[in-house]
Amino acid sequence: MQLVIGLVIGVLVGLVGGFFGARAYMKKYFQDNPPINEEMLRTMMMQMGQKPSTKKLNQMMQQMKQAQKRSK
Repeated sequence: MQLVIGLVIGVLVGLVGGFFGARAYMKKYFQDNPPINEEMLRTMMMQMGQKPSTKKLNQMMQQMKQAQKRSK
């Protein structure tokens, strides 16, 4: 009986610890590697010597979203 209670408590502690550990990891990951937005894309294009139009930015954002969906 004590073994079963110990296992249940161990599993619950592991789940809670895993949840908060994963949450902290993802917060740090997104802080270090923020997702690309339109402003970042515009800056990158200007650095490459291209003049970004709104149409081109929208096309590139759509392509990136589609690539993300395909990779999942």
